[in-house]
Amino acid sequence: MPVFMTTAQRLARRLPFALRAATLAIGWLGAITSFAQSSTAEAPSSTGIEFEIRQLAVDGNEGVAAGDIDGDGQADVVAGRYWFSSSDWVARPVRSIDDWNGYVQSNGDYLFDVNGDGRLDVVAGSFLPTKVFWYENPGSESLRLGKQWPAHEWVDTGNSANEGQLLEDLDGDGLPEWIVNSWKKNVPMVVWRIAPIDAAKPPTKAKPQAFELQRHVLGESANGHGIGVGDISGDGRPDVLVGQGWYEQPADAPWDSPWKFHADWDIHASLPMLVVDLDGDGRNDLIFGKGHDYGLYWWQNQGRDEAGKLQWQEHLIDRSFSQPHSLTWVDLDGDQQPELITGKRYYAHNGNDPGGQEPPCLYYYKWNAADLSFQRFTIDEGRVGTGLQIVTDDFNADGKTDIAVAGKSGTFVLTAK
Repeated sequence: MPVFMTTAQRLARRLPFALRAATLAIGWLGAITSFAQSSTAEAPSSTGIEFEIRQLAVDGNEGVAAGDIDGDGQADVVAGRYWFSSSDWVARPVRSIDDWNGYVQSNGDYLFDVNGDGRLDVVAGSFLPTKVFWYENPGSESLRLGKQWPAHEWVDTGNSANEGQLLEDLDGDGLPEWIVNSWKKNVPMVVWRIAPIDAAKPPTKAKPQAFELQRHVLGESANGHGIGVGDISGDGRPDVLVGQGWYEQPADAPWDSPWKFHADWDIHASLPMLVVDLDGDGRNDLIFGKGHDYGLYWWQNQGRDEAGKLQWQEHLIDRSFSQPHSLTWVDLDGDQQPELITGKRYYAHNGNDPGGQEPPCLYYYKWNAADLSFQRFTIDEGRVGTGLQIVTDDFNADGKTDIAVAGKSGTFVLTAK
């Protein structure tokens, strides 16, 4: 089985089975046919888990991933141009990335063993360029010497305006899909299956990959800012959420035809949107942020109306800061109940978003099932923000959950005390 690290797998290492099936994602309210609104946020608290903050780099990179890069059994961090060994946190090169218009030409970092040699490689796309590259882990000696990783074009998607991706297993075959979100509405929603290359076409030096990307169009004209994966229909199969609604996975042969689209909302959402049964009624609810405005919300699933359309009640979690563009749902304090982690995507649109000039911040929120509310705890204010991804792992092998973020406020590792 190839090596890869997805959000769902990292969460599954810490969550009980009932919570694993309920994890991933959605964005902000634009137009929705039926919803009611209420406020469920409690007063913020400064008491909670404390973190030691270590800054690793400062540049325009906003992607980050965690996994064992050097094979020592400990999780390391990859963030754009560099990887950082958890043994010393020294920056070591991965790849060169051009700056572009206040950003870097990369919209996230993902780990997958593309050539099947047992070492994690880096997979990355970009905002406007259409090509997806994978960067080959060169092995222990080259890592020791600080050599850059060989770059290989994996596929030219032909698609630009790429807001971000998820690397998640949609069809349950043990391999993730490359799920690409466009910030544009009314454009195709494309999923790329990662599939083993035919044995008749073995890897070569020029093309050493053991897997290929196979294109599948879920739908021709519904996409938009925000993406998530989770079971919205209640049939046990993961669906795909986008800014304009959601795609329902069919019961059989998911890659033989387009998926049924439900235009149940039109929002400008976070990446990811989280799909979680918060109130324990057996129906998955949604957690999302307005990635380029103020507002962090959860939508309570009210079931279907007579026409079969899902109905939602909106609850405010927090609107004291703007740009909650990335979220994750993981057990931080070891009580077997996940916490919501999010913060400000600092300078997301070069400071031009509402609140875009305000200081960076990072928070976690504990869910109170008794009164259906979230309580905020401060991780940091004024120094640490987010970018396009938030990852968690145990970086110092002390049994506690740590955090890594990368954004325009810097790349940081935050180890739980």
